[in-house]
Amino acid sequence: MVDREELIEKITVRIIENLKRLSEDPFQVPVGVSARHVHLAREHVELLFGRGYELTPLKALSQKDQFACAEQVDLIGPRGELKKVRILGPERKDTQIELSSGDSRALGLSPPVRTSGDVAGTPGLLMRGPGGEVMLESGVIIADRHIHMTPEDARWFGVSEKERVSVCIKGPRGGVLDNVVIRVSESARLDFHVDTDDANAFQLVQGQWVSMRKEGTI
Repeated sequence: MVDREELIEKITVRIIENLKRLSEDPFQVPVGVSARHVHLAREHVELLFGRGYELTPLKALSQKDQFACAEQVDLIGPRGELKKVRILGPERKDTQIELSSGDSRALGLSPPVRTSGDVAGTPGLLMRGPGGEVMLESGVIIADRHIHMTPEDARWFGVSEKERVSVCIKGPRGGVLDNVVIRVSESARLDFHVDTDDANAFQLVQGQWVSMRKEGTI
């Protein structure tokens, strides 16, 4: 059984920490590090895992109704292969694969930096699952850096949908990340999404707080 006084103390400490952080800089956002992953359309779920197969939720993600699946697939490119790449749910209209630049080079691909869902003219690759293979003609992207937020968050930060901002990072590998896209929706939870290349370069960790600024104001 959870100790009530201990729980109250932990909550109080967290509130005080957040108030102190916001008093120092009211325009901060938490970091979400996004490793390589796959979003699948229904037809490809069935080709890779079998007719009528349903993806198995494994872990909830930061954004509402998004989850990591128990299922994984292998990705095969012109020059290499990445094994056991995680699938994220729920299913989507179009299959999309999000890789880092390092992943792309390992596979022998040169995908563009795109916002999720914008896959026109992108390269494809071979996906292999336990029930079959899919030769994807397009759908591979390097996801742009972006911040998810609600309309209320957007008003607080003074930004709008698709606006580009900068993020300032402190620490021994600190610096500034530009061209960060704002993505606003009612169901969003405040989160700054970067891939593993950016996270490693700036020594960012999941849940770390960083400062958002309008481009040109730093």
